Amino acid sequence: MATETILLIETSLDDCHPQVAGYVLERALELGALDAYITPVQMKKNRPGIVMTIVAWPAQRDVMVSLLLRETSTLGVRVLPCEREVLERQIITVLTEFGTIAMKVAGDKAAPEFEDCRAAAKRHNVTLRSVMAAAMAAYAHNRNK
Repeated sequence: MATETILLIETSLDDCHPQVAGYVLERALELGALDAYITPVQMKKNRPGIVMTIVAWPAQRDVMVSLLLRETSTLGVRVLPCEREVLERQIITVLTEFGTIAMKVAGDKAAPEFEDCRAAAKRHNVTLRSVMAAAMAAYAHNRNK
C-alpha cells in the first residue's frame, strides 16, 4: 500500500444548470483530474444545490481552481489537501472473444478497463455487460493456470 497526497477542490453551487455541471466535470477529467463528482446538498434558505468536487494532484491545483472559477458562477473554491491510501496496481491484458481487454489488478482485486469494454461492445454489437463478464472470465482462467 502507498500513501499519496492529493487535493479535494470543491465549491458549493445553488444555481448551476445540470448541463453546465456535466461539462465542468468532463473538462476536469480531460485536464487530468483523478476524479470529479457532484453531491446534492441542501443550502442556506433551504435551496437545493450541489457541491462540485474535483480530486487532483497538487500540481494540478491552479488548472482545476481556474476551471471552477471560469466555468461556474462560484465566487470561491475550497482546496483541501488530504492523504489517500492506495493499493499498488498493475495493468495486464486478457484475450477475450471480443478482443484484448486491459485489466486493472491490485492484490486479489481485478476490474476490466471500462473504455476497452465499451469499445469492444460497440465494435461487436454486444452488451457492455457481456464484454465485462468475458474479461473477468478470461482473467480468472489465466489466474488459475
